[in-house]
Amino acid sequence: MKKAVKIIINGTIQGVFFRQFIKDSADKLNLRGFARNLENGDVEVIAEGNQDEVEKMIEICKQGPKFANIKNVSVSQINYSGDYKDFKIIRF
Repeated sequence: MKKAVKIIINGTIQGVFFRQFIKDSADKLNLRGFARNLENGDVEVIAEGNQDEVEKMIEICKQGPKFANIKNVSVSQINYSGDYKDFKIIRF
C-alpha cells in the first residue's frame, strides 16, 4: 500500500548534514519526495512510497544523524500523488 507523509523536524539540525542524511536514507528505502530547510530553521520532508518504508523514514527522522539534536517531529498524512520521480534536497 502506498503512503505519503509530510514531516516537520525541529531542533539542532542545521549544519549537521541533516538533509543529506535524510536523502541517503530515502534512497535506501526507495522513497520519493524531498527535504528542504524552512525559514524558521526547521526541516520539511515529503516522503512517498510503500507504507513500511515511509514508517521507517518517520523513525529515521526522529533519530537524525550523529550530531543532530531533534526536539520535535510532526507527522501528517498527505495524499499520495506519485508525482515525484526521486528524492531531492531542495535548496533556497
